[in-house]
Amino acid sequence: MQPPPNPFRHVPPPPSLRVVVADDNPVVRAGLTALLSGREDIAVVAEAADGAEAYEAAHAHRPDVVLLDVRMPGVDGISALPYLVGIAPVVMLTYSRESEIVQEALRRGAGGYLVHGEFTADQLVSAVRDIKEGRAHFTSTAAGALLAQLRQGQGTGHALPDGLGAADATRPTHTGIGNSHFPPPPTSAENLSQLQPDVAQSSPGRSRFRLSTREAEIMDLIASGMNNQQIAAMCFISEKTVKNHINRIFAKLHSTSRSEAAAKWLGTAPGSGRGVG
Repeated sequence: MQPPPNPFRHVPPPPSLRVVVADDNPVVRAGLTALLSGREDIAVVAEAADGAEAYEAAHAHRPDVVLLDVRMPGVDGISALPYLVGIAPVVMLTYSRESEIVQEALRRGAGGYLVHGEFTADQLVSAVRDIKEGRAHFTSTAAGALLAQLRQGQGTGHALPDGLGAADATRPTHTGIGNSHFPPPPTSAENLSQLQPDVAQSSPGRSRFRLSTREAEIMDLIASGMNNQQIAAMCFISEKTVKNHINRIFAKLHSTSRSEAAAKWLGTAPGSGRGVG
């Protein structure tokens, strides 16, 4: 005989924010998926390796937010962008920091532009949540490009690097992403009032454990469940450098394992509390 259900058992609510992750690097995709899926209110519903796959995934799943890389084989992110913004808000998440690329992404409708290495794990999660609510996020490089564009007036003033902004028309696709002429969504001065602070913020436990900005960022990624390879890809550093950072982090947290360090960092270890720095 089945016991009666426990009316006091906590049942977590279903994820309220659905995300598509598009990046041609499978390690970066896996890292982003692990990071975002570790949050109770976020679910990664699909991954994509280029712009065409991103459009198909967005069309099929109707996500709340799309994270989109710039440089991808086949259909790049800039080419796919005008099609994706008709389905969901899009955040560019990329290593590409050239001013003309940032400006063109914003002109084509991107709701945010984040450059790897300029944000922490917590800031990425906050950006995804805010983009769903219509609040734009830009890291420092992108914010500077937006200011330069508004000072110049309309137009980027520069041509995009070769291979960007024109979809590969030879690739068979039923998505319609083969047309290199896109409607130009306007970029307005209203974006300036929505600029978010960049990586200057620090994690709450940083001062308590005397971690550097980079060490705090890596500790956030460890706590989210990423392995060394994924952390290296997210931070644009070598795995050897990641290991060196982790050795220093373990010494400062008096920990001998990732799980022990994460428990202390998150304040879930017995007798610990995550200090406010």
